[in-house]
Amino acid sequence: MTIRSLSGAVTSTWPRWVPAAGLAALWLHPERADAIALALTGAILVGCILAAVHHGEVVAHRVGEPFGTLILAGAVTIIEASLILSMMLSGSANPALPRDTVFAAIMLILNGVVGGCLLVGGIRHGEQRFVLEGVNAALCVLAAMATLVLVLPGITSSAGAHRYSAPQLIFTAIVSTLLYATFVFVQTVRHRDYFLPEGVDALAGDAHAAPPSARRAAASLGFLLVALIGVVLLAKTLAKPLETAIAAALLPRALVGVAIAALVLAPESLAALRAARRNRLQTSLNLALGSALATIGLTIPTVATAALAMGWPLSLGLDAKSTTLLALSLGVAILSFGTGRTTILQGAVHLVLLAAYIFTMVFP
Repeated sequence: MTIRSLSGAVTSTWPRWVPAAGLAALWLHPERADAIALALTGAILVGCILAAVHHGEVVAHRVGEPFGTLILAGAVTIIEASLILSMMLSGSANPALPRDTVFAAIMLILNGVVGGCLLVGGIRHGEQRFVLEGVNAALCVLAAMATLVLVLPGITSSAGAHRYSAPQLIFTAIVSTLLYATFVFVQTVRHRDYFLPEGVDALAGDAHAAPPSARRAAASLGFLLVALIGVVLLAKTLAKPLETAIAAALLPRALVGVAIAALVLAPESLAALRAARRNRLQTSLNLALGSALATIGLTIPTVATAALAMGWPLSLGLDAKSTTLLALSLGVAILSFGTGRTTILQGAVHLVLLAAYIFTMVFP
């Protein structure tokens, strides 16, 4: 469903009962079940994600931009941090899991989601526009945080195993949180106009569509929370079968992080693609870049705090290949958004970089 359905012309009850079905599916115990139960649980998990998209869009449309995009960003962070911590608590001896997940999230967002939005929007509308100042601000913060969290641990003198020392980890967690908090302040208060759709051409109709009632928005918020809980719990039960399947196929362990990132980013990715298709590229970029910033600025400090408290080792530093791909992706993004206008060409370039990331992971 889209925001256009909020007028009541099209009604459906599936977003209301699917979250409850997600909680009920836990009784299947998919971690110990057969292939049929695993497939059914996976299908319900996808339904919960789609329901989260629907209810997140309803709430976001009620509160308006740019606050609405922060709702889905916060939801994604909750899911991601919960999955990482639950897998580490369940005994998965993988100190690189937070790094793999966060790096995968950045690559999927910066190349997959952004590339898909630019391609879809370009095919449908030719050339799309956005507010340059807001995107530049997000890329500036993203480049700084990605370097501090994922690149610097591999080259610092005390990071022999691509790890920060305890004081370094504390410092990185603090500055990442402060950078994200500053960005949110700029986005929502100080320079809010940098992140608002311009409201011209095809933007005007969607930007000024009648918002849902407070009662409907409150109900959607409740369903959104239930859907997110279902996603977290179902994904946790499917984590072990996923790790087993990846190991049995002799695939890189980092694919676990890619799977987690793809799962938690699904709600925002679908919402961003829908916005781009409606010629609301500003909303798409708010969703995409905002979730990338939240992934580092909120998830990493949360995981770092838990690691320091529990004595877990964390390997955050990327290798040379991944560092090159990260630098290339950030550089291309800066060039893509340098003029305030995009076409299908930029979208194609970003999608090629995503393909290169996946290919070099599977075939190192």
